[in-house]
Parts: sequence; structure tokens; C-alpha cells
Amino acid sequence: MSTDQIINELKKKIFRPVYFLQGEEPFYIDQISDYIEKNILSESEKEFNQTVLYGKDVDVPTLISYAKRYPMMSTHQVVIVKEAQDMKSLISKEKEKDKGKDKDAKDPLLEYILKPTQSTILVFCFKYKTLDKRTKLAKTIDKNALLFESKKLYDNQLPDWINGYVLSQGYRIGPAATKMMAEYLGNDLSKIANEISKLILSLKAGDEITAAMVEDNIGISKEFNIFELQSALGKRNIFKANQIVNYFAANTKSNPTVLTTSQLYNYFLKVLQFHQVDHRSGETPAAALGVHPYFIKDYESAARAYTLDTCIRNISFIREFDTRTKGISSAQTNDGELLKELVYKILH
Repeated sequence: MSTDQIINELKKKIFRPVYFLQGEEPFYIDQISDYIEKNILSESEKEFNQTVLYGKDVDVPTLISYAKRYPMMSTHQVVIVKEAQDMKSLISKEKEKDKGKDKDAKDPLLEYILKPTQSTILVFCFKYKTLDKRTKLAKTIDKNALLFESKKLYDNQLPDWINGYVLSQGYRIGPAATKMMAEYLGNDLSKIANEISKLILSLKAGDEITAAMVEDNIGISKEFNIFELQSALGKRNIFKANQIVNYFAANTKSNPTVLTTSQLYNYFLKVLQFHQVDHRSGETPAAALGVHPYFIKDYESAARAYTLDTCIRNISFIREFDTRTKGISSAQTNDGELLKELVYKILH
């Protein structure tokens, strides 16, 4: 089930006795557990019927004792285990491979999952990892509870996610702003959602988030940022590119090398893909590159400035730069100087 499907069920008061929320992306786990924590019980019911526990502070017997209690003056009680990945007894059980031993069936947690208290909504928030599917624990949860996996998004999925999330909040966002947020903030959905919340504080419903707003509120220099560097390189504007790279070299903390490397690599990879678009097949450049049509003119301009072979050469330079910044095959040269060298090679 998806996050929306689970929350829609909850809104309809269709409750599962056990929810096991796991995965590398904490955003969706928090979204579901926060909804349960805030909305299932009324404020008066929460006082006696809602318990929030933390994995490092609770063991299985204690958890089961909470789960088996009956609600007071309510149809349900809610028990939420946050940071369940830190629950020692759960981790030790998760490591046990299913060897078909009968003693596994007597484990109190497995027994509870097999026969849960129907008036209890027990929620596990198991973040940054997933259960080993081979274990008895994972198999029992999968068969007898709601097992949800929250997966990390790929980088190319971020623009659509950002656009959809902003729309779900009742606002709009321009393609340049979407790209800027996706490339600058990375695939940390909680961080992106938090920054969007800040941006819409001063907006009216239906207003659009612009690239200028993103620059002003997320700490991106208007003149000296990775997007301007890409633009300068794409136009082979030597003066502007050198201005920006000198700024980067002097401000490495606000312009981390790993971000610069990945963005330049992705940029020239897309220019390379632009060269290879088969127009005879009816494929559009935007579809081939997986970008908004708004940006195609930038890649078209860069493709005129760099031949297919030159793009391949530049990608090779960037890979070499990446290994050298990691201390492989490199003398003791700082990242700033290496970046200046990279930009010089790309431009000449």
C-alpha cells in the first residue's frame, strides 16, 4: 500500500492492529505515524489511551504489556514505537534466520502479531533500514500485519515529487525553482518539505514559489551557485565561470565538493544525451533527458558549445576530479585548486 492509501484508510476509520513502517526514507514513515498520533484519538482520549515509546528505552515484554491493555472510555488505544530500529530485542530477533524451529513461534512478539489485541493500534517506526525478509519476524509481519516500505526516491524523481508536494499544499512552483530545490537540497524529503513550509509562510493560497524565493530563503548565492556555474560553462563564458569557481574555492563549506561533482557530472551527461536524441523516432529532447521542456534551450545551447566527443572528454575530467578530491592518485592539493583546474580543462 502507498502512503496515501494508508492515510485514506485511516481517515475512513479502517484501522489495522499492527503497522510496521520501515525503509530508508523516513519522510513517509513520519507522515503515517504523525497522522496516527495526531488524528486517531481525540484530545481527551489521548490522555489515557495513547502511548509513545522509543526503541532504545523499551523491550518486547514491556511493549507487549502496553499493547495488551484495553482502552479506557474509547474504542481504541494507540501505541507508537519511534526509532524501533534501536530496539535491542527486536534487532536480535530480526537477525535470527528462519530455520524452521518451533521455539520461534513462542516468541512473545511473534505471538502478539499472530493474535493482536483488536482494540490496539500498534505502530513500529523502523527507520533507515528494512527487516531481513528471510527471518521469521519479517515473514510473520508481512503475513499478519500491515508492512510498509518507505523507499528513497531517485534523483530524477525529485522534481515531480516537489511539484506534487507543493500542489498538495495548495501552492504552485515554477520549473526553475523546482530544479534548484531538487539539485541543491538532494533527496532528503523531510528537508525539502521543511524548506517548502518556510517558503509558503508568506504566500497566499495558489501563489507560485519562484527561483528568486528559493535563492533568498535557502541560502543560495544569487550570482555564485552551481546553477550559474553550469550556465556559464554551457555558454563557455570563461570570465563568469572563473568568477564563480574562485568563489567556490574560497567558500568550500557552503559549496561542498561532492555536490559540485554530482551536478556537473549530471549536467554534461544530459548535454551528451541531447546530442544522441533520435528525432526521427519522434522522441522529444525533454523526454529523452527527463527534464522539464523549460530547460531544453539551455542544453541545446550547451550542445552547440560542446561536441559529443568534448562532452565525453568533460565527463572523464569530472570523474578524474572526483577521484582526486577523494585522495586517489593526487598530491596534497586542496579541493578548491582542483576545481579551478577542472573548470579550466572543461573550458579549453
